[in-house]
Parts: sequence; C-alpha cells; structure tokens
Amino acid sequence: MSKLPSFTEVLDRASWSRYHTILFIVVSANYFLDGVMFSIAPLLLYLIAPVEVAGLVFALNLLAEAAGAIILGRLADALGRRVMFAVSLAIEVAGLLILAIAYDNLVALALGTSLMTFGIGGEFGAAYSAIAELSPARNRGKVLMLSTNFWNIGAAFIAGLSLAYAAIAVEPEAQARFLLAAGLATAIVAGLARLAMPESPRWLVAKGRVAEAEEWVRRITGYNGPLDMSLPRETSAIGLIEALTRFSFRFIVLAVVTVAQYATYDLTAYYIPYAPGFKLGEEAVPYVVFSANLGASVGAFLLIPLIDRSRRVSVVASFAGGFLTALLVVAAHYTGSPIAFYTAIFINLIFSEWAWASLSVLQSELFPTGVRASVVGALTSLQGVTGAVLVYVSTLMSVNVMFAFILALWLAGTAAAAAWRARGVESAGRSVEELVVTAERL
Repeated sequence: MSKLPSFTEVLDRASWSRYHTILFIVVSANYFLDGVMFSIAPLLLYLIAPVEVAGLVFALNLLAEAAGAIILGRLADALGRRVMFAVSLAIEVAGLLILAIAYDNLVALALGTSLMTFGIGGEFGAAYSAIAELSPARNRGKVLMLSTNFWNIGAAFIAGLSLAYAAIAVEPEAQARFLLAAGLATAIVAGLARLAMPESPRWLVAKGRVAEAEEWVRRITGYNGPLDMSLPRETSAIGLIEALTRFSFRFIVLAVVTVAQYATYDLTAYYIPYAPGFKLGEEAVPYVVFSANLGASVGAFLLIPLIDRSRRVSVVASFAGGFLTALLVVAAHYTGSPIAFYTAIFINLIFSEWAWASLSVLQSELFPTGVRASVVGALTSLQGVTGAVLVYVSTLMSVNVMFAFILALWLAGTAAAAAWRARGVESAGRSVEELVVTAERL
C-alpha cells in the first residue's frame, strides 16, 4: 500500500496560486502600514514636541512593541494567524485615533504612539508564521523578504509625504494633521486587504481542526487526491520552554542578530538626529527617515538572487556589509555634508534590509508550528527592550556614543552570523517540518 502524500509536502511543492498572491498582498499591506505607523512618532515629535521629550517617548514606544510581540505572539499561536491580524490592526487604529484627537497633549502622544507600536510588535509572529506555513518552500525566502520590505516602503512613503507637505504648509499643526490623516487612510486600505487572508493549515492541524485544514490545503493548492493530515510531534505538541531548550543554539544566534539589526535600524533610520552633538541638526529628521528607508527598500530587491539559495551566506554578507557601511556613516557625519551623510545612510540601510530579511526568514522557519509565533514574539521583544534602553540612554549622551553603540551592535551581529554560517543548518528550500526534526548542539 502506497504512502499517502503529506499535506505539508503538498503545500511546500505547490505552484503559486491566487491564495499565495492574497497572502503576499495582505502581509505586504500590513508591513506598509507598520512602516507608516512606526514613522509617525519621530515625524510627529519633530513637529510638535520638545527634543528632550523625544527619548522618553521613543523608549516607551519600543517597550510597548516588546510587550505586544510577547502577548499577541502567544495569542497568535493560541487563536490563529488571521485573528491576530484583525486584533493588532484594531489596536493600531485606536492609537491613531487618540493621536487624531489630542496629538498636542504629551500624555496622549505617548499613549497613542505606544498603542500603535504595541500592535506593530504583535504582528511579527502572525505574519512570519503565515508566510512560513503557507508559502511554497522554494519561494519562502523571497516572499517573506519582499513582503516585509513594504515596512521600508511605507516609512519612506510617509517621510516623503511629510517633506512634500512641509513645502506647502509651514504650520506644524497642519503638517501633523496631514500625517495622521495619511496614516488613517493607510489603515483602512490594509484592513480591507486582511479580510481575504487564508488561515494556516499547519496551525489548524496543530489545534486538531483537521477538516478545516484539509479544506484550506485543497483551496490553496488545487490538490484533490487523498492526504495524510498528520504533523510530527516536534512541530505541533512541543511547548515553548521545550522548544527554546531544544533549539537553544538557534535562539541565541537569532537573539543576537535580531537585536543587532533592529537596534541599528532604529538608531540609524529614526533617532540619530535627536542625539546631542548631531551635526546636521534636528531639522534633518524627515530627510534621515526618507533616505534610510529608501535605501532599505532598494536593498530587498538586490538580495533576491541569494535569499532562497543560501540563508547562511546571506546573513553573513548582510552583517559584514552593515558593519563596513556603518563606518562610512560615521565618517560622513563628521564631514558635515548632508549629501554625504544621507548617501551613506542610504547605502548602510541596504545591508540593514539584507540583515532583516535574512533573520526574518530564519525566525519564521526554524521553530515548531505550535510555538512559532511565540518564539518570533520573544525575539521581537528582545529587540524592543534593547532598542528602548539604547534610544533613551543615547539621547542623554553624545552622538559619538550612539555611533559607538551602532558599530558595536553591527560587530556583534557579524560574529553571530559567522557562527551560524559555521554550525547552523541550511534552511533554504527545505520543509519547516524537516528543519525541526534535528537540532544543533551548543
């Protein structure tokens, strides 16, 4: 008697379908919105808040992002990927509405922006899990990289609009209202896109909802034959503590590279102009946000030929390139030339996007289905807490200290990436079930 094909094999080998396109559009719209939402805080503070308040608000935002990643990541494993997309959007819109009503009140400003980042943090687990569990294996890296890249496109978009509107309306209040209106319009579009999102058959099977899972497999892939609808225990019944213990090498490496990439991205793309001693002045804020995220947007497309060929090579190349180009950013700053500095940031953020794409794919595929969103949430929380500490401390110190943090973080990320290149599993093109059957040893 021949063995029935596993539903996971059917999903992994499927041709690209309209449901994959829907998933890509939903996740891309989600990250476009996140880039817009996350950028509103620094762009708004630049317009209406004293500079000494910025560090505290930014730190609160990042702590809220960490809390959202943990709480909503766990809920994504408990309640499903589709549900958490709706919940996180509702939280983000609530924060945006608070800002629309009272953006000139500092308490409301901190609360509204922190609610938005709480929702943003909570979307990482659901988004990464949905991509890993639904995409064909041969396309998984490209799909995740290109969809998450819409964060950078959204951030560049809102920063570009801010610069354009500033040329029309000089009043800070008018510019602030425009930013909030653009954010709300983006949220409406992203919310409508989420209505069509498919649920993950892997998650459904892990929760015992086999009939629903089989229906989704057939709809997504068009497969009509008999199926084995079971999952290995390692991917479904394993608990979070057991997963972190068993895959401790993976978690430690990803913790280091995640913190390094995200903190350097935040500091470079958003917070450098607020550091005492910054040579170009606080008025450089929208230019920094725009040029950094434009570079990151371009970076994703440059990594397409490599990401689905070798994760281990892409992660090393991204962090080594990030460190070297961060040296370029520091040198350009001390020339005092705006063009040189914005160009250097543009180049550095190309490698930052490579790093984000590489670690995002690894986060999504190296842990069991039953705890995948929770692990992503835990890793995201580490980056949020570290970023909050660095941002708050750095605004109390000189720009030299911020540059020292950035270089040290890139160097730490390069060391961790080299360790993964030497000892980590190559995950490109492989089933997520296959990747959790064995684990590296510390």
